Amino acid sequence: MRLWIAIAIGAVIGIALVWWGREPAPAQREAREREAAAYAEAAMQPLYRWRDDAGTLQITEQPPKGRPYERIARDPVEVIQIRGNASPQPR
Repeated sequence: MRLWIAIAIGAVIGIALVWWGREPAPAQREAREREAAAYAEAAMQPLYRWRDDAGTLQITEQPPKGRPYERIARDPVEVIQIRGNASPQPR
């Protein structure tokens, strides 16, 4: 009886490893590539730094109307690091 259990467990583990290591379907691969390209394109769009009426620093994706602003180029590596850290760092 124990041999049967060992064979069954081995078969389940083998099937799981084959399923886990399989190549994704071409449609799934293309969808992932399109999504990655969209993220890369969004990461390359500039940010705008400016101060509001109260003097608070604002960083937005759209430039403010009627205010001076500074255009900031995004670095995709920094964007990924910021996304990985959801909580702001205390200063």
